[in-house]
Amino acid sequence: MFNDDSERPRYSVVVPFHNEENSVRELYGQIAGVMSTRYEPAEFIFIDDHSNDATQKILADLVEEDPRVVAIRLKRNYGQTVALAAGFDYAGGDVIISMDGDLQHDPADIPLLLSTMEETGCDIVSGWRKRRVDNFLLRRLPSRIANILMSKLSGVKIHDFGTTFKAYRRDTIKQIRLYGEMHRFIPALASWNGATVVEVPIRNIVRPGGRSHYGLSRTIRVLFDLLTIRFLIKYVTRPLHFFGPMGLASIAAGSLIGLWLVGKKVILGTDLFSQHGPLIVFGMVLFLAGVQLICAGLLGELVSRTYFESQGKPIYTIERVISKQNQSEVK
Repeated sequence: MFNDDSERPRYSVVVPFHNEENSVRELYGQIAGVMSTRYEPAEFIFIDDHSNDATQKILADLVEEDPRVVAIRLKRNYGQTVALAAGFDYAGGDVIISMDGDLQHDPADIPLLLSTMEETGCDIVSGWRKRRVDNFLLRRLPSRIANILMSKLSGVKIHDFGTTFKAYRRDTIKQIRLYGEMHRFIPALASWNGATVVEVPIRNIVRPGGRSHYGLSRTIRVLFDLLTIRFLIKYVTRPLHFFGPMGLASIAAGSLIGLWLVGKKVILGTDLFSQHGPLIVFGMVLFLAGVQLICAGLLGELVSRTYFESQGKPIYTIERVISKQNQSEVK
């Protein structure tokens, strides 16, 4: 998208919109006001997730008014994760900032994210809605439980995985492929690649108008994605380590049941089929289930190796290369 580094913006602000006609222009004004003070050159990547209100027209007007604005309209309503992925793919800035389009994020917090990144040298600065204004039972309590689970299972010690308000280094976010509801797990995925994450408190503003696109039903989908993330982070390159122990335990349990039944038959002459028919079936099921789990792990190993080898994709991320040749070049 950019021919050389001289054309590349320093900062990219990525914002997905879906039916946000009442907030688009106001949010643009706030972002432009913040970025124009000291964060130039900048671009504003606004993604229209196939809105059916006036969002598309307003974005087209902003493109005409401000050359920094880029409006991307998706072919259908894909959801926030895909909309963000489209924005990240198009963004050309060295630092990429993402936020929601419903005015619940305050652009005045952008300098805090950027200054923290500059001071700490981290790869991601994540916002933390320390004082949330949402409904406690429907939003805050489920979110708190989900965040605790995410932190424990992912190993990333932050308080708020759900907020979109984050700043990323270009090289970090470009390495991550998003799908499902995975945008909230970006810190965990990036941390797996060796990225450093710092969290800072941000303001959480009451939604000015309209209704939220999020509800309690999303919690279930997030939990499924959480299981996926846990598997990807810990077992993607060694799936047999996940399925193997369960398979061996199941085989061992089935085998012990079988040995105990054979012992009763040989020593006591017990009629197994009349007295222990269900237990025989249970032992066989455990044994066969264990074999299937181990086979699933072996197939996972084959799929994992095929994936990495076919794409030439390494299973590691290099931070730097130090050699005598590099040292001589520095001199």
